[in-house]
Amino acid sequence: MNSNELVQVVLYLAVLLALVKPLGAYMAQVYNGRWEIGLERWIYRLGGITQPGAPMTWTSYSGAFLASNLVGLVLVYAMLRVQHVLPWNPEGMGAVAPHTAFNIAVSFASNTNWQNYGGEAALSYFTQMLALTVQNFLSAASGMALLVALARSLTSRNAREIGNYWVDFVRSIVYILLPLSVLLAAMLVSQGVIQNLDSYVKVADSKQVLPMGPAASQVAIKQLGTNGGGFFNTNSAHPFENPTPFSNFVECLAILLIPAALCYTFGCLVNDKRQGWALLAAMLILFVPLLMVGISAEQGNWEGKEVRFGIANSALWAAATTAASNGSVNAMHDSFTAIGGLAPLFLMQLGEVVFGGVGSGLYGMVVFAIIAVFLAGLMVGRTPEYLGKKIEAFEMKMASIAILAPPLCVLAGTAIAVVTPMGVSGLANRGAHGFSEILYAFSSMGNNNGSAFAGYGADNPLVNFMGGIAMLVARYWVALPVLAMAGSLAAKKTVPAGPGTLPTHTPLFVILLAGAVLIVGALAFIPALALGPIAEALK
Repeated sequence: MNSNELVQVVLYLAVLLALVKPLGAYMAQVYNGRWEIGLERWIYRLGGITQPGAPMTWTSYSGAFLASNLVGLVLVYAMLRVQHVLPWNPEGMGAVAPHTAFNIAVSFASNTNWQNYGGEAALSYFTQMLALTVQNFLSAASGMALLVALARSLTSRNAREIGNYWVDFVRSIVYILLPLSVLLAAMLVSQGVIQNLDSYVKVADSKQVLPMGPAASQVAIKQLGTNGGGFFNTNSAHPFENPTPFSNFVECLAILLIPAALCYTFGCLVNDKRQGWALLAAMLILFVPLLMVGISAEQGNWEGKEVRFGIANSALWAAATTAASNGSVNAMHDSFTAIGGLAPLFLMQLGEVVFGGVGSGLYGMVVFAIIAVFLAGLMVGRTPEYLGKKIEAFEMKMASIAILAPPLCVLAGTAIAVVTPMGVSGLANRGAHGFSEILYAFSSMGNNNGSAFAGYGADNPLVNFMGGIAMLVARYWVALPVLAMAGSLAAKKTVPAGPGTLPTHTPLFVILLAGAVLIVGALAFIPALALGPIAEALK
């Protein structure tokens, strides 16, 4: 890495960390009810929510969460299937095939945004805006709401309630996602990202057709909500979606902005800011070394990269998009070297908790924190505690489900795909790299990421169905155990810290937490990685 690339990476991390406290403090004020405008009250009335402040038990909270997600899934599927008769379709895009529509609908409901289609070649403006863009807001807000419920449970005392889902959900959209998206969209338009409803432009005396559409508005929320999915098939490598180095910087910054700032928000909500900084430090301990590995491995490899961004910014984006549950790309990951591709692949396989999706990444990291204090408790022979709440059998059962469900989806889906003709039918490569392509696809879907090694054609009924199941399990078999854990913790008394209590804000705990994440990821995936990128690198 040369000095110019190092400066770019350091600048990126410096700006990201500088924004953590102000944005995190603002989001804490939002969730503590410091802000209220007429739009929030209007949304409650429109949705028939007569008692928006009424607290919910974890089961009621879960029911509201699942209902909101199910409605979104069904509506997206319906729009995809009938988009040929809906307005704002100047290119006459036809109905999406049932198995593809199922995969897309599940993908956007679960905040995965796995893309097995070319946006400009398959979807109308109506579908892009009123199905996918709207769902980007809803799925991101769901994850943020669940994080707030978990944080609230850690400060409750003998309470059965963990807050109101609809309030947390609406506030996430109205006060955080919407204003930030408007700001980012305006910045992107100023850089040349297109935002229109025009018909595609046919270049005179040429067969070339230039796609048009409302790209800036979707790009803004796909980045900020860690949704991913490109308006265009080549995603943020497309000059209409990401035209300049500055647009590249702010789009890449937006990927990690809210997940990083939520760490500070979490510290504010649990009345101990040190806890938030500790979680952020653990994320950085895992993120930065893998980022450096990716950049170093790509030195000299220009294949699949945009010259206007360069190698370092391509590898940085790859690390950010896979550390977060984002999945957007500005370079083709299938063209990375074996080790350059291993770094973003392993970042996904760590469970999407190194920043992770908005809300979902941090509540996943809190699950790992609970596991870390449990391990520490075993070593000293004391009942483990986290923020004054005793961690007992029920919490450990829920934590075990949450951390084991994604690896099960990834490994089972990969195994089925590599032994079935339909599963390997989309491979552009054989051998170790072909295996890496399939492993990457299911790691992406099984961890709600959405990026892909572009060499694997996954749009067939088998992969669409298995991928859809993997995305559902990875989202809801993590979210629901977390809510169950929140309900259990909220009902417990707060235990004062004693001489045997493990402080969870110290460098020692940060290292223990990062080690727990790393060990779980390594134990689950090193054998599979040995068959793919590691074997390819040793050839």
